[in-house]
Amino acid sequence: MSYSSNYLRLLSLTKQLSSYVNQGLHEQALALFQRMQASIALDPFVFPLVLKSCAALHRLQLGTAIHAHATKYSLLTNPFVACALVDLYGKCVSISSARKLFDEIPVRNVVLWNGMMSLYTRNDRVLDALKLFPVMDVAPDESSFNSIIAGLSDLEDGSFKAIAFYRRMQELGLKPNLITLLALLRACFGVANLNLIREIHGYAIRNHLDSHTHLRSGLVEAYGRCGCLVNAQNVFQSIEERDVVAWSSLISAYALHGKARTALEIFREMEFAKVWPDDITFLGVLKACSHAGLADEAMHYFSRMRTDYGVQASSDHYSCLVDVLSRAGRLYEAYEIIREMPVKVTARAWGALLGACQTYGEVELAEIAGRALSEIEPDNPASYVILARIYANVGRHEDAERMRMKMKEKGAKAGAGSSWVVYQD
Repeated sequence: MSYSSNYLRLLSLTKQLSSYVNQGLHEQALALFQRMQASIALDPFVFPLVLKSCAALHRLQLGTAIHAHATKYSLLTNPFVACALVDLYGKCVSISSARKLFDEIPVRNVVLWNGMMSLYTRNDRVLDALKLFPVMDVAPDESSFNSIIAGLSDLEDGSFKAIAFYRRMQELGLKPNLITLLALLRACFGVANLNLIREIHGYAIRNHLDSHTHLRSGLVEAYGRCGCLVNAQNVFQSIEERDVVAWSSLISAYALHGKARTALEIFREMEFAKVWPDDITFLGVLKACSHAGLADEAMHYFSRMRTDYGVQASSDHYSCLVDVLSRAGRLYEAYEIIREMPVKVTARAWGALLGACQTYGEVELAEIAGRALSEIEPDNPASYVILARIYANVGRHEDAERMRMKMKEKGAKAGAGSSWVVYQD
């Protein structure tokens, strides 16, 4: 067989291999690679594809064999081969193994640096990625910033840092892409920065990125969190093919701002449009019911979630249900829900019940909820404070003083934050 025909065959098989990998058909990809290896001389472009499938299927033995081959034939100078190997070790062995290999690679271009930082951020180690950024010996590109902005946006207190990092990206004259905007929108969720949301929206329109459904859904949620429901509705209406994310974002936007009836109407429109709701959708629906005190409606939708759509209820769904029943004064129903929960009972659920016990003067349940909360969050003073108030309200001043003493013994300060809602609207 001539060199030309060999090359054309390799080209065709590599294209097929790439198609398998991109579609997630990794078993077929590895089977094809075995046939290619036995019948034709391979070039470096094949190995990153195969290594991606090895990582997806955790085929470490084949991956290490390719690593040995790459070392023997000096293929580690190929940044795509090197990056794929680092990713393989990060996913199949450990992050430290990936970092060891990364440090041993003689020439590291921006693709490899980005790969290592992305590995850190995907494994919730964004601070390690941040440490790597200043020691880059090549100029960062958009992807260098994207992974760190995304990682910071997912931290509880990382929104402002993510936005500051984005400003650094702009100062270097780098142009944000779709991935940048999606990561940045998540940071906006944490700080409700309306000016930045408008900046992202305007940039997306000017650069023809606004047609992307995920971006528009993100804008719906971002505008909704800021209370700009008209903007959220307008962006939603501009989406031609509205998926579950878009519908859920709009439902959550109205639920967050107390527009419960509108949120439930949007849910009915979603069903009419034959879009299958998921757990996030129902969380928005239940929050809408909770904010409006629609206890019967909440029970109805909670039941339908499981029976009609097969969505398994999480701790958050149960907490919403407990909250709405508690707000409605149906404290013992809420307590039964907690007792029968097949998932972990959160501080938020007990906190909702305890807060309602204060509102309705229910001492017995308050004591149960207070004990549970002190076990889950022993350093949170809110349960002691509320129990003390409940005791004082019914004239049990010695018990009230005992709660205050307990709070002091545990070193809890009354000014500390609370992770659960204890006050009723």
